[in-house]
Amino acid sequence: MNLVCLLFGSSIGRKILMAVTGLVLVGFVTGHLVGNLQIFAHPDKINGYAHFLQSLGPALWGIRLFLLACVVIHVWAAVTLAVENSAARGPEAYGVNKWLSAILASRYMKHSGIVILGFLVYHLAHFTVGWAQAGSFKTALAEYPMKGDFHLLGFPIVAKGQAVHDVYSMIFLGFSHPVVSLFYIVAVGLLSLHLLHGVDAMFQTLGLRNHQWAACLRRLTIVYCLAYFLGNLAIPGAILTGMAKPAAGTVAAKKLAAAAVASPSVVQR
Repeated sequence: MNLVCLLFGSSIGRKILMAVTGLVLVGFVTGHLVGNLQIFAHPDKINGYAHFLQSLGPALWGIRLFLLACVVIHVWAAVTLAVENSAARGPEAYGVNKWLSAILASRYMKHSGIVILGFLVYHLAHFTVGWAQAGSFKTALAEYPMKGDFHLLGFPIVAKGQAVHDVYSMIFLGFSHPVVSLFYIVAVGLLSLHLLHGVDAMFQTLGLRNHQWAACLRRLTIVYCLAYFLGNLAIPGAILTGMAKPAAGTVAAKKLAAAAVASPSVVQR
């Protein structure tokens, strides 16, 4: 109980909470990107992987609730610390250098955090529950018959011929909309900037950053954030430019072909 009170009742405790929940969320967004990059492989890959996650049942909901709790605690700690810092700073004016430092280091974090939170809600409504999909492109409940067996870490997960949700087509069709893709690119760009400062601050809060390691950790953070942004950019970018084409016979291929026939202005991807 004393530990809980210390974590939630003190500035140091809230910084630790924000760092630890941030670490969990960094792990999640990294794993989420790796899973999504399977869109460039055979549809069996991402559809089989998605089916595996859905088959976890109560465990999946447990993971979702845990991640939601991390988001709530992370946001609460960030807002509380920002209010405390503002109150402690008082009306005293900042120097130019301090003001610029605050803009680059922390002030944009609040604004990017709001956009990221809004994007998270939209992303879940679009790709997880399917509420925000365009009517003619709604594929959340479409079924995909597996063309082969799907194995994960050597274990059989989905058998050939089994019908699973067509996540492959849902992603392809979702990112075929320029507005959706643009919003996604802007959001992951802001998230990458958010991570750039957040991961750096996380190392410092957890005591992993010192004079000897500071420069190296900063470079690793920059490389990670750049790789994260480019990895996320690759998915909508490849779909919009036509560099990635939906596999023949999939719902995505059929609907995009039908859309191209119905509207000559639609470029066949």
